Amino acid sequence: MRISLLYAVSAVLVLSGFSCLAQTQNAPAKAAATAPLTAPAKDVVFTQEQLDQMLAPIALYPDPLLAQVLMASTYPGEIAEAVTWSKAHPGAKGDDAVKQVSNQTWDPSVQALVAFPQVLATLGQDPVWVQRLGDAFLAQPDDVMDGVQRLRHQAQAAGNLQSNQYQNVTVQAAPAPATPAPAPAPANSST
Repeated sequence: MRISLLYAVSAVLVLSGFSCLAQTQNAPAKAAATAPLTAPAKDVVFTQEQLDQMLAPIALYPDPLLAQVLMASTYPGEIAEAVTWSKAHPGAKGDDAVKQVSNQTWDPSVQALVAFPQVLATLGQDPVWVQRLGDAFLAQPDDVMDGVQRLRHQAQAAGNLQSNQYQNVTVQAAPAPATPAPAPAPANSST
């Protein structure tokens, strides 16, 4: 299953938008009445340096795997359970492992990671890091993705991100923003 990173991030952004809507529905009416007329400046939860340190172990993962790791990191408890499961089933890999955990109540992004026991082992080494990674991805998705690209550019400039017999590195330009279609001219009518 190959999912574009842009598609996965878009899905997360849409879902996080829905959670914001749900939170505002629960907010008291008084808070809405006293809200400022302009949107507050974006609060930076993590600095660029903190994001770079958090993202360094995973920034060079292929886009589909990186998307799964970022989404799964928003479920740190489930990742801990998946790590435990993976250790208990060392021979389970790939699609077979995913089939074996299909009955778990874990998020699909966490279930997908059991196909990659080495990735789960990395995530299992530091649960606090996983929690912070998930928090960063939820609070600052654009900054996280910018950090990944920045780290990838640094690795490429240093000669550490090249195609070889194990990986094929491709560089794609970011898609241009969609421009709205011009509105049709109003029809003249004579009466």
